Amino acid sequence: MARMSADERRESVIRAAIHEFARGGYYGTSTEAIAKRVGVSQPYLFRLFPNKQAIFLAAAARCLKRTREVFAEAVEGLSGEDAERAMAEAYTRHIADDPQIVQMQLQMYVTVAAAEAAGDRELGELVRAGWLELWDTVKVPLGGDVRETTTFMAYGMLINTLTAMGFPSGHRIWEGFHTPARSAPTQAQSSPGQ
Repeated sequence: MARMSADERRESVIRAAIHEFARGGYYGTSTEAIAKRVGVSQPYLFRLFPNKQAIFLAAAARCLKRTREVFAEAVEGLSGEDAERAMAEAYTRHIADDPQIVQMQLQMYVTVAAAEAAGDRELGELVRAGWLELWDTVKVPLGGDVRETTTFMAYGMLINTLTAMGFPSGHRIWEGFHTPARSAPTQAQSSPGQ
């Protein structure tokens, strides 16, 4: 069996970190758990990443990047309501295919709030920058309309919260997502607020 390169190991660490941080949050996840999931020692883990914060930042950046890619792929050649519908459907599939994405997103926000309360702005700066890129990815196909973008992202944040709390697709809580411009939600409807 061929040995993995350092880049392949880094990829493995990022995937494992998303899984572990989604479950336990930044403060409740040990680097030992991440190393164990990847099958490497902690010293090797720290040759790939300088510290736990760097691992978390890489996992957060990957999560935000993947969501931007989901939107960008969904709206190719579309604009307005067609783009909105395509992004909503793509995001619904995205979180259904990988439910840890929602948990990781929520853990990012909790971690940023805690870090900033302690005077550490680095985590927040990265997450805010990634979120602004996500915002722009949504805003452009919606014709640059700030209100439409705000509504789309607000629905997404609500979807993330309800999904994270485990409301099943047939639950009455999803009835509020029925509007003339939007189709009925499957597990979620409209967008992702990262």
